Amino acid sequence: MFRTGLGGPGVLSSYSRNLCLRRSISLKPNFSRFKLIPPPAGGVQGDVNEAFKPPAANYLEGSYHWYYERITSVALIPMFAIVPFYGALTGTLVGFPILDAVLCSTILIHGHLGLTSCIIDYIPKRKFGIWHNIARAMLLAGSVVGLCGIYELETNDNGLTDLVLKLWNGKNSEDANYRY
Repeated sequence: MFRTGLGGPGVLSSYSRNLCLRRSISLKPNFSRFKLIPPPAGGVQGDVNEAFKPPAANYLEGSYHWYYERITSVALIPMFAIVPFYGALTGTLVGFPILDAVLCSTILIHGHLGLTSCIIDYIPKRKFGIWHNIARAMLLAGSVVGLCGIYELETNDNGLTDLVLKLWNGKNSEDANYRY
């Protein structure tokens, strides 16, 4: 590694110098953008002389978001109390597949809105930065997968009410999807 010729002891060879220059690039990824954002001192942003800047109105968050959650929860009461249990108790399927699809979609929308509220409350963007965006993207991806599952259940099978009927009565189906 050290050359003892013309340069004397302790002088790096050109090979060693090139190796050191090439190694100066770190292979360690930069995780600085994933760190938490520290809050300002005392939670105060700006100074006393700056005018207050209200946040932009977002109709998917805040009180409107709360209203959307309440509407879906109230809509679920008659659908969830009547539709699946009617089919399970009478031993017949619901004759209207649209009603079954509306029930499944309302359950999915209600769950999506509720989990969005949890993300907004417990993973705020001002503190967690990119983690807030990652959580929202994962929730959206999960909802899309759920929507694909609802489509698959409604088109290739008899829907959610048939699934509840089979689970309620304890009947084994010939279909491998219902075996347990």
